[in-house]
Parts: sequence; C-alpha cells; structure tokens
Amino acid sequence: MDAKSPIDMTLFQQVDMRVGRIIGVEPFPEARKPSYKLTIDFGPLGIKRSSAAIRPWYQPEDLLGRLVVAVVNLPVRRVAGFPSEVLVLGAIQPDGRVILLQPDNAAELGTPIA
Repeated sequence: MDAKSPIDMTLFQQVDMRVGRIIGVEPFPEARKPSYKLTIDFGPLGIKRSSAAIRPWYQPEDLLGRLVVAVVNLPVRRVAGFPSEVLVLGAIQPDGRVILLQPDNAAELGTPIA
C-alpha cells in the first residue's frame, strides 16, 4: 500500500482521536460486511456507538472491556440504518485483516491522541 500525499499539520490537528473502552458488542447482520455494533465509553465525552467491520477477526468476548482509539469528530454515518457516531481505528493488513489500535491500559478514557 502506497503512502498518501502529505497534508498540512493544521489539517491533521483537526482530527479528534480519543481513547475509549468497548462496553457493548452486538451482532450486525444487516451490514454488507461482517460487522458488530459497538458501544464505546469515552469518559467525559460520553457513550458513543460505532459500526465496525471486524467480525471475521474478533469475537465479542475479545472486544468487551478493550481500549480502542477512535475518531470522534466525523459526521454521523448511517450503516444499514444504524447511526455510526465514531470511527474505530485499525491497521489494515495486506490480506484485508483489521488489527484494532489499542493504547496501554493506563490511558484514561476520553484522552486525546497526539
């Protein structure tokens, strides 16, 4: 995968990435790709929902309680009628597998990523 073109630092600083903890995982059979509906606690930012196409690689019990990094200032995106409020970040492998980004357990909920 080729690197993308450089962007201005001020543009990057507009992306609000935060630490959250997955507190709920539901199957999402209506989605085109095998997905889960995630409920994520961002501490002072509150509880947010996300659609995540990660079902082939993660079981619900592996996700519950896990810390994740998510972009929290994108517009709400409707996925099969479900309002996905945040974008959970992952490393996309050459074979298409997604590995979720995970901060150390000492990271506080809602803290910004720099």
